[in-house]
Amino acid sequence: MAKVAFILLCHKNPDGIILQARQLTAVGDYIAIHFDASASAQAHQKIRDALADNPNVTFSRRRVRCGWGEWSLVQATLNALEAAVEAFPRATHFYMLSGDCMAIKSAAYAHRFLDDRDVDYIESFDFFESDWIKTGIKEERLAYRHYFNERTHKKLFYTSFWMQRRLGLKRDVPADLQIMIGSQWWCLRRRTIEWILDFTRQRRDVMRFFKTTWIPDETFFQTLVRHLVPEPEIITRTLTFLMFSDYGMPVTFYNDQYDLLLSQDALFARKISPEASDLRRRLGMLYASDQQDFTVSNEGRRLFQFLTGRGRIGRRFAPRFWETETSLGRDKELLIVACKKWHVAKRLVGSIKHHTNIPAIEYLFNEETAWLPDLGGIQTTLGKRTRHRRALMRMLFEYFDTDRLIICLDTSSIDLMRDFYSDRSTTRLLEVRCTFTDEYLIGHAKRVGLAGAGASRETIDRLLPTIRHDVVYESERIRDGGFANHGRIGETWSIEQNAGALQSFLTVSDEVARGIAETNHLFVD
Repeated sequence: MAKVAFILLCHKNPDGIILQARQLTAVGDYIAIHFDASASAQAHQKIRDALADNPNVTFSRRRVRCGWGEWSLVQATLNALEAAVEAFPRATHFYMLSGDCMAIKSAAYAHRFLDDRDVDYIESFDFFESDWIKTGIKEERLAYRHYFNERTHKKLFYTSFWMQRRLGLKRDVPADLQIMIGSQWWCLRRRTIEWILDFTRQRRDVMRFFKTTWIPDETFFQTLVRHLVPEPEIITRTLTFLMFSDYGMPVTFYNDQYDLLLSQDALFARKISPEASDLRRRLGMLYASDQQDFTVSNEGRRLFQFLTGRGRIGRRFAPRFWETETSLGRDKELLIVACKKWHVAKRLVGSIKHHTNIPAIEYLFNEETAWLPDLGGIQTTLGKRTRHRRALMRMLFEYFDTDRLIICLDTSSIDLMRDFYSDRSTTRLLEVRCTFTDEYLIGHAKRVGLAGAGASRETIDRLLPTIRHDVVYESERIRDGGFANHGRIGETWSIEQNAGALQSFLTVSDEVARGIAETNHLFVD
């Protein structure tokens, strides 16, 4: 059975470290602690005194002053690993943690998970070929020697960097290594750790190389594991759930996110707020429990993007110059059907096409697979269609040889509505108001990835008000837009009411409008 030795790098909150160590060792696992040498000696001594009687706890023999992006983080990890390997001969796996990490599964679940596959879990992507690095320097991390910390000595860091570039002091990567990159939060088998420690003693050239690379905690272990371990025995993923904001900052979790964390496909999560005392208490109790029936839906990242994105509704780039100069034409009439339930709008448009000769295109700006004629490539992607929307619409009018054209838009596409209304052509808008049951909204959340197939009821209950408010808010924005020629039909309205709105929207006879309004199963889900 798996026995885990946790490698804990920490620098603050001694009380939290003590509690974390006790929770993780309560079921027989181990922990090796490296407490940053930059932190106070009193705090370090407090941790040692509190855990002195715990045989499953050990400490690095030598403390290192750690700095973000420096070799010191790797050295601290190696020091803790050496202490753990020596102190815990029964440990089968070594799991990298920080003081902000906490378990989101029980020890029983984690042990069974690790027993199921004899592999190492570490993100390991090709440094040069992958797009893992999103911002900042890339090849320069390796090609030049970095003696200063970019955060604490920015001027010296960049002066040294540019001097090396001017003098042509670029260096080569060790010839036998394929440099890899990935998250520093890994879980490795004992055999792998022993191979790495042996490698560090034998390959001083490699050690010298990494000691002057920038942010080596994202490349050192990732490269050595790929160099030493057969590829089939490596799973390129981290078992620690973490997310980053749009600004590259780690997302912090709080008391009300217990259920969300438990539903993620991971064993630990980072980072848990120090103030989230209830969340920390519940997660600590969870690790020592026997619970193994976790429902993994893994919707955390999509859910986070959805919720944070609500504050950015309406944001868009300025129109391109060719769009501002392009008009559909004064003699053209664009008819927009706006509906959140796409299948209802498509059914309505199908009925309109049956009763009239007005051509229609369904959700061309929302649905990549919407049918469009070949217009020379402008229609191939949603991005191109949206960027060149007026030119696209003009070409569609010409393709169908018509002065009237119907399109479908999602109710969230208010920017497109405003843009078309600002044109010299005539624009009419028909908003289709539908009833949204809880079951439909739950299905919608699962279809777009906001909730996994096995999402817990508590997660769904927390998500539903936000989605419902989002739908209502889109309708309110359309109403507040003050659009001319704006009509509505509704699922709960009478045939006569809907027929009147359709007659005005389409400028057709009473009989035709009523025939469309009476379309069988128009609003059925």
